[in-house]
Amino acid sequence: MTGRVVVIGVGNPFRRDDGAGPAVVEALGGQVPEDTLLTVSDGEPGRMLGLWSGQDSVIVVETVHAHPGSPGRLHTLDAEQTARCATGPASSHGLGLGETVALAAALDRMPGELVVHAVEGEDFGLGPGLSPPVRAALPELVHRVTTAVQEAQRRLCSRTG
Repeated sequence: MTGRVVVIGVGNPFRRDDGAGPAVVEALGGQVPEDTLLTVSDGEPGRMLGLWSGQDSVIVVETVHAHPGSPGRLHTLDAEQTARCATGPASSHGLGLGETVALAAALDRMPGELVVHAVEGEDFGLGPGLSPPVRAALPELVHRVTTAVQEAQRRLCSRTG
């Protein structure tokens, strides 16, 4: 284990609300401890496992589709809850975060702890820019992730201190 916190902003900033994860990572610069690894991913399972395997604490930030949805609503899930969100059989181009967590568990590639902070999206069309409800939720999402990083840092320090 590395003894550090990793924040992964999942998404594509050129697919409207799908860019919320990367936007949070950008906003966290200077707000979290210097040794926090801030990174962005397209969510491809192999790359996700590479980013979090062997890490003590991983925080994933992403946009979700919910049906029925409430754009801008925030969710916090642990690894078990995220794995339960797996949608069943998936193709090589269709693994979501739930399936990625289940795959990581099966391959013994899970981080020490994993939490997902998600916002429900409204617009996943082409182009940059967040929809009004997701943009309005961003400050609270950044606050929640900042708090999660601080809490994870405290837990890691208490284990090693």
